[in-house]
Amino acid sequence: MNDPQKERREPPADLEMRLGQAMYTQRATRRLKPDAIPDSTVASILDAATQAPSGANQQPARFLVIRDAELRRRFGALYFEAWWAKRRDHQGWKTKADIPADDTNHQLAAVLADEIGEAPVIVLVLARGADWGHSVYPSVQNLLLAARAYGVGSVLTILHPDVLERVFDLFEIPKDWHLYCCIPLGYPRGSFGPTSRLPHSAVSFSDQWGQPFDTSSDEN
Repeated sequence: MNDPQKERREPPADLEMRLGQAMYTQRATRRLKPDAIPDSTVASILDAATQAPSGANQQPARFLVIRDAELRRRFGALYFEAWWAKRRDHQGWKTKADIPADDTNHQLAAVLADEIGEAPVIVLVLARGADWGHSVYPSVQNLLLAARAYGVGSVLTILHPDVLERVFDLFEIPKDWHLYCCIPLGYPRGSFGPTSRLPHSAVSFSDQWGQPFDTSSDEN
């Protein structure tokens, strides 16, 4: 049955960055300015997220947008607890002093754990049930790319089970919904790409596992 709320829309005129530029300069931005993002920009980012394909066009993803300062502060405390719970479980770390000095990825992630409550916008991405990943994550990538096009930094994060019940209680989320990820948004302290990534030849196989992806047919 068609949903009467579904409609075809044109992209906003100011969403004009080339797709290739957005894809090749997008990075996980963990150092965010507290400066406000215009509501119209947030709305356009969310609208881009809704344009992603989903199974049978069911569009199960829902976006809880947190802008209230006190709610962001309280969520930030839970995220801090969750981040260190993951470090305890995975690396055995308990304080910043335990993070190796040359581990810049975790050093920056620790900054986000300290500061996420100061991000001007935090988006929780949910769906009713835990088996919708194939239809949720395309919308998440659209959201991340649209944010990049507007010059807004973002990073996809998850939460440790230790804090999930309290997060759901904080925002009065029904218990039959599943949290897929958390995305803080903010203008970056620093710059976007270019990024350093593995080439496709290092991660792609042709026909059989382990067989290098072959482009020689283009030469025939």
